[in-house]
Amino acid sequence: MLRLAAGALLLLLSPTARVAAQDAATTEVKPKYEYFSGSITVMDEEKVTVLKTVLGKTSEMRTFLITKETRIEGKLRLKARVTVRYTREDEGYRALHIIVRTAQKK
Repeated sequence: MLRLAAGALLLLLSPTARVAAQDAATTEVKPKYEYFSGSITVMDEEKVTVLKTVLGKTSEMRTFLITKETRIEGKLRLKARVTVRYTREDEGYRALHIIVRTAQKK
C-alpha cells in the first residue's frame, strides 16, 4: 500500500505531469465567434438590426454594434440580406464582419 502511494506521488511530481499542468493553465481561451443571418430592418452608423425569419415567421431579432474594426462586404441598406459574424460583449453583440448577400441571377 505504501509503495502504491509513493508511486502515485512520483508520478504527480514527474516533469511530464508538471508540463501538462502548465499547458492547461497557460492555454488562452479563444473568443467564440458566432453567426447570424437575416434581413436588415433598422440601421445607422453605429448599429444594425437584423431580423431572422424561418418559413415566413419571425424567429429572432438582434442588434449589432458597428465599430471601426467591423469589416463590411457590400453596401448596407434596408431589407438587404446579410450574414453577421459577431462576438458577445458587455455592451451587447459586436459585429466583426458583415456580408451583404446579393440576389443571384438565374
